[in-house]
Amino acid sequence: MTTAPAVELRTFTTLDAARSDLLDVYADVRAPLLHLPNYAVTAFGERLDRHNTEPGFIAVLAYTDGHPIGYAYGNTIEHGDRYWQRTVPAPTDEYTSRPAVALKEIGVRTPWRGTGTARRIHDTLLSARKESYVTLMVNPAAGDGKVHALYRSWGYEDIGQSQPSPASPRLTVMIRAIR
Repeated sequence: MTTAPAVELRTFTTLDAARSDLLDVYADVRAPLLHLPNYAVTAFGERLDRHNTEPGFIAVLAYTDGHPIGYAYGNTIEHGDRYWQRTVPAPTDEYTSRPAVALKEIGVRTPWRGTGTARRIHDTLLSARKESYVTLMVNPAAGDGKVHALYRSWGYEDIGQSQPSPASPRLTVMIRAIR
């Protein structure tokens, strides 16, 4: 890992000031997949707008010289949330009996990968959360398995699988304690 460049992290609890920057970074990060319906910028924008209306929404964007280079966002999920209902096998009550944070997306532009920027964004997003657990879904094929391995190195463990929409690939559901 190389040393992280000078990065400013900004936290948002609404999309008003961050939406266009978030879409811009998303389009760059997911460029090789944008031809697939689930990854299209319009599909992402619709999911982003829906997630923004859900409880506990938070986004963290990273900027260098005023330009967005990375992001993460998530929101609170409760017992019975569709997130948990689509997870197979059903997660244990240990994870679902109280609110958790669902990390819905995280991405960093290619030049800043391997610099620790993604981890800084991730940790900043979780730093003020009161929930006990954070969960995410990852395509196990992403980066030839490197993304899944990265999340494991951050302390996440596999607890199931989910296919959030018919256009989505089957994803691995992962979880870890926030503190």
